[in-house]
Amino acid sequence: MRSGALPPALPDAVRALAEADFSAVAARFTAAGFAVTQPADGILTVKRPAAAGGAVPAVLVSVGVHGDETGPIEVVAYLLDALSRDVAANASALAVDLMLCVGNIGAIRAGKRFIDADLNRMFRAERGALAGTAEAARADEMVAATSAFFQDAGPVRWHLDLHTAIRPSVYPTFAIVPEIIEDGARKKLIDWLGQAAIGAVIMNPASVGTYSYYSAEHHAAAGTTIELGRIGTLGQNNLEQFAEASQALDNLLRGAQPRQAKAAPHVYATARQIIKLSDQFKMAFGKDTWNFTPLKQGEEIARDGDTVYTVQHPEEMVVFPNPDVRVGLRAGLMVVRLS
Repeated sequence: MRSGALPPALPDAVRALAEADFSAVAARFTAAGFAVTQPADGILTVKRPAAAGGAVPAVLVSVGVHGDETGPIEVVAYLLDALSRDVAANASALAVDLMLCVGNIGAIRAGKRFIDADLNRMFRAERGALAGTAEAARADEMVAATSAFFQDAGPVRWHLDLHTAIRPSVYPTFAIVPEIIEDGARKKLIDWLGQAAIGAVIMNPASVGTYSYYSAEHHAAAGTTIELGRIGTLGQNNLEQFAEASQALDNLLRGAQPRQAKAAPHVYATARQIIKLSDQFKMAFGKDTWNFTPLKQGEEIARDGDTVYTVQHPEEMVVFPNPDVRVGLRAGLMVVRLS
């Protein structure tokens, strides 16, 4: 496989995952007796032997849905490499059925966020003018593999979609959690996010076409989009910023006793989504505005022709401000704190 813009000096495990090359880890899991498949480029499933007995959690971990968000690729590369080596001595080192998805492979190889359009808006039935994009085709592959993975899974289902943020944030780490997740599963997910030192959780009432919302809506998974700090260069990320999330993920995959969370995440409700209606759209603040910047009631958020968006609650925080999205997509998210 072509490595495109990948840096020349990368650890083997990181390069392999960034290039969607699962050959080494797949061979180790297979030798340890696991059922291993690669249903599409960049997708690996590892299922415990049927003889192990009983339903186990089904865990989907996705990285690289945006090709320039490289930190989670490094984190998962090291975890997967260590886990695949450990099962040789003890098959129970992997305590779940695992699906690993490297999302936008073409964009990762090119060192870009996407090729034609944002992959994390493609997990919806209606794609309009974007139906013929490279990302639409990739989303179809991911949907098919995800459906197959969860088809015979037990009731405990997870989808952790790991990202890093473009801009600074009041909360260096935060997560988006669909409201449609069943109450008990949602509580366990938020507890796990606390163990991973995630500072805030935004409850999302409606899909905007993200991968994690798709898994929650169509496969009853406890799905979440997790922002783990800032975007960095592959091979040069400061992995210390991911240490607690990495440990929590490792514990989940190994069935290890979770450690006590230092603090529960603050929980936010979605007040409204700011949709870009036309090319006249202008935000009242710069696109470099920090995530969770507070605005007071009555302040202008954006205007789009005759439409003016203003703050409706005594205080709202803006998340993901981006006036450069395509018309029809979300240009920002306004949230209010619940706890």
